[in-house]
Amino acid sequence: MARYTGPKGKICRRFGENIYGAAKYDKILERRKFPAGQHGPTSRRKHSDYGVHLRAKQQLRLTYCLMEKQFRNYFFKAAKASGVTGDNLLQLLERRLDNVVYRLGFAATRMQARQFVNHGHFMVNGKKVDIPSYLLKAGDIIEVRPKSRGMNMLVQALEQSEATSPYSWLTVDKENMRGSFDMIPAASEIPVTVDLRLIVEFYSK
Repeated sequence: MARYTGPKGKICRRFGENIYGAAKYDKILERRKFPAGQHGPTSRRKHSDYGVHLRAKQQLRLTYCLMEKQFRNYFFKAAKASGVTGDNLLQLLERRLDNVVYRLGFAATRMQARQFVNHGHFMVNGKKVDIPSYLLKAGDIIEVRPKSRGMNMLVQALEQSEATSPYSWLTVDKENMRGSFDMIPAASEIPVTVDLRLIVEFYSK
């Protein structure tokens, strides 16, 4: 399973935003909300047009913890579908099983959610699914496998999550360790700060 293994704190500082979700990155940003490196605190460097587009693409890609090839494949799939390409892309990313596990509060970060799914701790509609990129459909039920319900990291993540899902397209039942993907959300409902038009323009050049 290909994944980014470098310093994530530096990535958050580059974008000035906790794109990974873990509380420790909020603390890092409180102390140093500027890019890493010798000139980080005083840098006034202006990004080129290409740099602005690349930055947007990298921010969304890293937010969902994807490698470049994976992200590019999602973009081309979104471009072929009917509708607005940027919205289609965001909806595809949001439908990933590892992302939904994270959104439901079963994991503290998307990286942890990916590991949980990859290790076979979750079922979709009663069947074990260990593919993090599995795309959920409206009405799918996601639940922790019975033998995994006592796992400490999973229990801790649930204890720290909200009692009900803050997302209108998800429903969570913490007591029974299950949730549902009720509908594909509108792109405007998905909490991201990236300008999707920049990503579309990046791949259109």
